[in-house]
Amino acid sequence: MPTKSPAKSATRGSQPMLHQKGMQIQEFGTVRQLPVGLSHDARMYSCERLNQCLADSQILYSLYKKHHWLMRGPTFYQLHLLLDKHAGEQLELIDTIAERVQTLGGVAIGDPRHVAEITVIPRPPDGVEEVPAMISRLLEAHEAILIAAHDAAKRADEMGDDGTNDLLVSDVIRTGELQAWFLAEHLVDTPLVES
Repeated sequence: MPTKSPAKSATRGSQPMLHQKGMQIQEFGTVRQLPVGLSHDARMYSCERLNQCLADSQILYSLYKKHHWLMRGPTFYQLHLLLDKHAGEQLELIDTIAERVQTLGGVAIGDPRHVAEITVIPRPPDGVEEVPAMISRLLEAHEAILIAAHDAAKRADEMGDDGTNDLLVSDVIRTGELQAWFLAEHLVDTPLVES
C-alpha cells in the first residue's frame, strides 16, 4: 500500500477549507426534540417568547452602548460608567437567554438584521439626544421587556416550564428592575443640599 509523503499530508491538513456553504439543518421558529421533560407545545411557546426577549434585549444592549459612547454633560463620568456596567449585564443576559432557547431545542435569534425585524423597541434617532431623552429611552425599553417577561414567566409556569420561568424571573426581571431603578433615579430633580 503506497504511503503519502509527510509534506503533502501536512499541507493538505493545514489548509483551511474556505468558502463553504451548507444546508440549513433547522429552521428558525422550530424546536427539535431534546430529553428535557417538556412537551413540544411548552418548548415551542417558551422559545417564541424567549426569542422575543432575546431580540429586545439585544437592542437594549445596543442602546446602552450607544448612550454610553454619546453621553454628555456634568454627569458624563457617572453615567458613562453606569451605562457600560448595565450593557455588560445585558450581554450576560443575552447569552443566558440564547442558551435557554438552545436547551429547549429551538434556534436562538442572533443575526442583527433579524433582531431588527422582530424587536418591539423603537429605533432611536441616529444622532445624539439630550441626556434625559437617552435615559428615558432606556427606561421605556426596560419597561417593554419587563411587561413581556412577567407575562411570559406566568405562562411558562402554567405550562410547567420551570427553567424558563426561573430565568425570566431571576435574571431578566430582577436585572431589568434593578437597572430601571438606577436609571430612573437620574431623572429625579432634587438639590444636593437644602438652600
